[in-house]
Amino acid sequence: MKKASLTENLDYKENSPAVKVLFETEASKEIRMAFKAGQGLKEHKTSFPIVVEVFEGAIDFGVQGEIQALKKGDLIALEGNVPHDLKAKENSIVRLSLTKADTAERVENVAKNSM
Repeated sequence: MKKASLTENLDYKENSPAVKVLFETEASKEIRMAFKAGQGLKEHKTSFPIVVEVFEGAIDFGVQGEIQALKKGDLIALEGNVPHDLKAKENSIVRLSLTKADTAERVENVAKNSM
């Protein structure tokens, strides 16, 4: 059994989204991303499928140039190799589910290079 919290020890960063690996299982990685209003991720893609959940707040999630307005409780799933971007409309907590083959380092690099 593994347990984590999306809200405990939450730390918003000034210069980039805060990325924290909550836990890994045999099949997936669960990552929390904390965005201050206005922060985001530049367009990028991964070779693997992802699932994004807006746990708190609201974001604009761009998929191949089309904006999806997502709010608390919304989820979106993408197959691999689909260009996407994200911008927080307000302070937001986003849960990102990755396949085991994908890396948290890739996500951290996207976050650092987006601001």
